Order: sequence, then structure tokens, then C-alpha cells
Amino acid sequence: MSTQFSAESSKSAKPAQQRPAAIVRDEDSLPPVPGSQGSSEPVITDAQRKRKGAPAEASSKGMKFLGYAALVLTVLMILVPLYFIVITSFKTYQDVYSDPITFWPNPLVPENYARVWETSGFPQYLRNSIGITLILTVIKVVLGVLSAYAFAFLRFPGRNLLFLLVIAALMVPNQITIISNYALAASLGWRDTWTGVIVPLAGVAFGCFLMRNHFQSLPAEIMEAAEMDGADFFTRLFKVVLPMSWPTLSAFLLITVVNEWNEYLWPFLITDTPAAATLPVGLTRLQDAEGLTNWAPVMAGTVLTTLPMIIVFILLQKQMIKGLTAGAVKG
Repeated sequence: MSTQFSAESSKSAKPAQQRPAAIVRDEDSLPPVPGSQGSSEPVITDAQRKRKGAPAEASSKGMKFLGYAALVLTVLMILVPLYFIVITSFKTYQDVYSDPITFWPNPLVPENYARVWETSGFPQYLRNSIGITLILTVIKVVLGVLSAYAFAFLRFPGRNLLFLLVIAALMVPNQITIISNYALAASLGWRDTWTGVIVPLAGVAFGCFLMRNHFQSLPAEIMEAAEMDGADFFTRLFKVVLPMSWPTLSAFLLITVVNEWNEYLWPFLITDTPAAATLPVGLTRLQDAEGLTNWAPVMAGTVLTTLPMIIVFILLQKQMIKGLTAGAVKG
């Protein structure tokens, strides 16, 4: 009886021992069953354990070298023109057009900055740029946030159609509307005024699109909890939504400030005198006044025009980086 039982058991064991090797390898490559390892031990395969301690391949080192080389090349492409702008602002007339080119001003002429400040109307252009940029930034941020908040959290007929119109406005180049805007502003008597510069530039399609997409990414549970607590429309906006949206709002603020500060075409068309002209327009008129004889004062004006934006970027760079990387890291 025992002999018969052992023979039958050996027959039943044979198929398990004679399984194809491919099937055995496939099963070995599968990750372990959860719970079969210790509580502190990750569930990984043997192949993953080997790869985890494997040294970096030569190809990855080559790709890293190419990445650093591309980074250095990009930085040089940005910094070299800026370097020449700065050193040219300190050069004399002869040094600007010297052949071969000089990489350091000799002699150093800081008087170019005083000349621009005192003789070109630069303070008036600076006041106009600061005032117009601040007003446009406030208008665009307020309208952009309010319209985005309405599109994200209010339910009303035609909401999706109106938002499609906002997106369509982003696809229309500003140059197409310049003629009609100029005719309307001139008929209203807005030529050479701050109003004529500000009103046609006060569109907020980009800000509405950016902030609306961010608002829709916020957890719906928080909004429902605030509503259950009795928070009204503006309380939810200022106490709940905006505190969670500061990184994106900072990015929107910085983009708006830079765009309005550098706006050139419309202020150039609508202004005739320094009464409402901005710094980019003033630099063009400074170049026309100097002709092609002396670029040093023009470069000095360019440096003075760029400095305020550098200060704004330094103040907002941390928040802007948070806004650009929001959602990239979990935990």
C-alpha cells in the first residue's frame, strides 16, 4: 500500500518538476506577493535589487556632459549680449566704434548715465512707465482673478461659450486691432494721454485663462467646507482661494509687470510727446536724437530701463518658482 502511494505521489510530482524553463523565469521575474516580506522591506524583484546598486553607464555620463554643455552655452548666449550692453554704456564715442572691438571700456565714462538722466527727459519717461505699469498691473490682476473665479466656481448659462471666446481672444495678435483701437482712442480725445495708453491694453484673456485653470485644480472639498461654514462669495475668494493660489498669482503678476513695462508699439503710436511716453519709446527717441554717432548713452538708458525689472524679479523669484513647480512634487 505504501509502495503504491509513493509511486502515485512521484507521478504527480513529475509535471511540477518538468515545467518549461521560460515559465519558471517569468515567475521569478514577478515582484513578490505583498505581505511576504518584512514590514520595513520594500517589495521589489531581484532584478531591481541588482539595478539599484549598478554603477552609472558611460552613456549616462555622456548625456550629463551634453546637458551641462548645453546649459553653459545657453547661459553664455544670454549673458554675453548683456555684458556688451553694460560695458558699452561706459565707453567713449571712439571706444564704441574702435576696431578691433574692446572688451573693457578704456577709459571708463560713467558720465553717460548722468547725460541720459539730465538731458533726454529720462525722469519723465520713468515716471510714465512706473505709473502706467502699476495701473495696468492692478487692473489686469483684479479683473483676471475675478473673471477666473467666476468661470471656475459659478454656474450660469453660456459659461463655456464665454470661456471659449476668452481663449479665442488669446489667438488674436494685438497688431490686428491696432488700427481700430487707434481710431477709437483718437476719436475720444485720448491721444498722448495715460488713458489712451492704458485702456486698450487692459485686456485680461491670458490672466483669466491662467488663473481659471489653477482655481479648478484646487480641492473641491475645501470649497464645500467653506460654503458649509457660511462663507460668502468674496470670503471664499479672499480667505480660501487666494491664500492657496499665491504662487500662481505671483507668476501672473510678474509676467504682467514685465509685459507692460516692455510694451512699445501701442505707446509709440498713441503718444507724441514725453507727457505720456514710456521708457521703451524714450529709448527710441534718444537713439534718434543721438543718430548713429554715439551708442553709449543709449546703452546707459537701456541699463537704467532694465534695472527695475531685475529688482522685481529678485523680489518675486521664489514665489514664481513655486508657481511653476506647483504639483511637481507630492508628499
